[in-house]
Formats: sequence, structure tokens, C-alpha cells
Amino acid sequence: MSTPTIPLIAPLRERLVWSLAVLALFLIVATAVGLAVGRQRLDVSGLISDPFTRTLFFRLRLPRVLMGLLIGASLALSGAALQALFRNPLADPYTLGVSGGGALGASVAIAMGWSARVLGIPFVFLASFAGAMLAVFLVRTIARTGAVVLPGALLLSGVVVNLVSAAAVLTIQYLLDPSGALRILRWMIGSLDVVGLEPVGRMFFLLAPAWLALLAFSRQLHLLAIDEDTAGTLGVNVARCETAVHVLCSLMVGVTVAAGGAIGFVGLIVPHAVRLLFGEDLRIVLPGSLLMGAAFLVLADALARTILPSGELPVGAITGLLGGPAFLWLLRRRQQYTVM
Repeated sequence: MSTPTIPLIAPLRERLVWSLAVLALFLIVATAVGLAVGRQRLDVSGLISDPFTRTLFFRLRLPRVLMGLLIGASLALSGAALQALFRNPLADPYTLGVSGGGALGASVAIAMGWSARVLGIPFVFLASFAGAMLAVFLVRTIARTGAVVLPGALLLSGVVVNLVSAAAVLTIQYLLDPSGALRILRWMIGSLDVVGLEPVGRMFFLLAPAWLALLAFSRQLHLLAIDEDTAGTLGVNVARCETAVHVLCSLMVGVTVAAGGAIGFVGLIVPHAVRLLFGEDLRIVLPGSLLMGAAFLVLADALARTILPSGELPVGAITGLLGGPAFLWLLRRRQQYTVM
């Protein structure tokens, strides 16, 4: 049975266009801020006349901002989709253990020295994707009782998978030499350090199709977020939609973890901010999270680069400091709502 098309009525279409226009403007401002700030001041005249400034901009500053855009957009979009799929506002790639599974997969690839490529794709990306897929499967299997996914068990199983993954990564670090352990530590903290545009291009080649495919499920996810039985009654192939969302989210998280590490809470904070600003409709929340997530991580990285007078913080530390309190507030709010 084919999935029914839910037309965008005029008010919704207007809200979609308006919200995306606002978020696109926010993204442009955030990108300009990310390109401008840093320990080395850059100016337009230097880009024209100074080879060192051009090298700094095109080899370091621009690739870093572009990587922040890709990772932030992917994590936020994944978080919005997982929250809709599990009908749980506290779900995101980090709290569900998906990032931890991806970090474990990437760590295994690094420890084994798997630097080969498969069809041009670095094996560490594939290993991270496999770890993320395994984490999604374990969390959903543990939390499901019959046909029902229990919200409390979902979060608890995600925490357990994260803890087990972190313990396995620490064990791998302990067994490696100092240089290998230091490389893996980068995946645990989260960083946007990158040199050149080639790694960013590889990421975009993998992530952009996944974005488009996941956005194509916005109407099905909108129905699933209401009720699984209702979605099935209205023609949504629930099993196919769940499988597709699992694979796409695991792919996006796997690629981002392999490139930037386990950056937490972006997928938790951003979708809630989009809902507060523009409403609950998933046909707005998903593309809105894509744009706001990109802007959010670029601004968080700009803060990480400038908050210390000498040196910089990993961007994962900034998102953790912002996301931890946000998670506790959302958990408290959910408990109060349940009691009422």
C-alpha cells in the first residue's frame, strides 16, 4: 500500500517558507562568524594579497567551518528523526548510544590500522557506520517489549550502550601506544580539526544523499510521531520506514563520528529549539533542524576557539556543557508532565 501524500496547505507552506528563510539567514550569519573568528585575524585584503592568509583560510579556516556545517546538520537531523521515530523527546544520537557505537567502530579501525578505502570510502567511515548500526539495533531490541518501545527502557539502554562503548574504547586506548591512544582520544572528545577540503568533500558525498533521503520520509515520520497504529492505518509502511530511518541515521552518525568524534547533544538541543520557534510539524522540524544544527555547531566551535586566551577547547566540550543541563531540564520537564 502506498503512503498517502499529505499536502502542504497554504498556512503550513507559508510557515515552512518563512521558517526556512529565517534559519537560512541565521546559517549565513553563523558561517560568517565562524570564518571571521580565530586566534589569527583574517581580512579581505589579506586574502587577495597575502599567500599565508590565503593558505590559512583555504586550508584550515574554511574546511573547519564546512565540517562544522556538515556534522551539525547531520546530528541535528538525526536527532529530530529519532525523536519522531521513538516518540521520545529525549532521544538523540548521543543519548541513544549511536555516537558511542560509532566511536567504538572508528576506534577499532584505528587500532587495527585499517587505513584502506572501499570504493573510495575510508574504512574508518565504514567501521564507524557498522558500530552505529549495531548500537541502534541493540538499543531498540532491549527497549522493545512486543510491539511497544518503552521510553524509559530506551534511554536506559542507550546509556548502557554508551557506557559499554566508552569502556571498550578506553581498553583499546590502554593497549595501544601513546600516539594511537591520542588519536582515539580525539574521537572521544569531539573536534573539527581538519586540513584541506578533500576530507570535507568525501563527507559531503556521503551525507548529502542521506539528508535528502531522510527528508523524503518527513511525512511518514510526521504520522509515526503521532502514533504507530494510526500511521499504519493511513498507509505508512511502518517496518520499511523504521528500517530506512535506522540505516540513514546510522550512516550520518557513523560518518560524523569517524570525521569529528562523538560530539554530544547537538541532536537533542536543536530539534527542541526548532519546535519551540516554529511548531511541532515534522515537515518543518526536519529541514529546520538541518539548518539550525549546522549553524549551532559552527557557533559552538567559534566559541571553543575563542573562549580561552591561549589555546582552544574541543567543540565536544562546549556542546556537552550546553547539552548536559538542557538534557536534565528536558528530563525534569517530562517527569512533571507525566505526573500531571
